Amino acid sequence: MSKSSSGTPVIRTMAPADIDRVVEIDIKVLGKPRPEYWEMKFELVGKRSQISSLVAESDGKVIGFIIGGVSRWEYGVPENIGWIDTIGVDPTFQRKGIAKTLFTEMTSNLKKAGVDTIITFVKRRDPNLLNFFNSLGFQKGDMINLELDI
Repeated sequence: MSKSSSGTPVIRTMAPADIDRVVEIDIKVLGKPRPEYWEMKFELVGKRSQISSLVAESDGKVIGFIIGGVSRWEYGVPENIGWIDTIGVDPTFQRKGIAKTLFTEMTSNLKKAGVDTIITFVKRRDPNLLNFFNSLGFQKGDMINLELDI
C-alpha cells in the first residue's frame, strides 16, 4: 500500500507482520526496546475481538499505529465505553496529522461497536500528550487513576 494521491497515509488494520516496524517506532519514541511487550500486545490483539488496532502506512511502510477497544464491563466500566491503549507515530512523521488520522478512524470503529465515550490515560506532566488529546476534545473524566507504590 502507498500514499493516496493527496499524500494522506493509508489506514488499515494492524497485521502480525507489522510487529517489527511497531517495535522500531516504539524504540524511536521511548528510547528503549520492548519486543516482549509488543509480542504480548500483538497476541492479545489477535485473540480479543473487542480490541481494535490500526496502522498508518505511507509508501508501503508503517509510520504510526493505534490500539484501543471496547470495554466488556472490566472493573464495572459499561460496554458503551471505549479506550485508547497505545498510540505511536514515527518521529519523522510526527506533527503531520498522522495520530489524529489514526484516532479519527479508531473513533469510527468504536462508534460502530456501540461506544459513545472514549477514555485514555495520560501522565499529568506530559504536556505534549495532554495537548494532543485536548486538541481531540478530551477532558478530565469521572474516573480516577489510583496508584500504590510497593
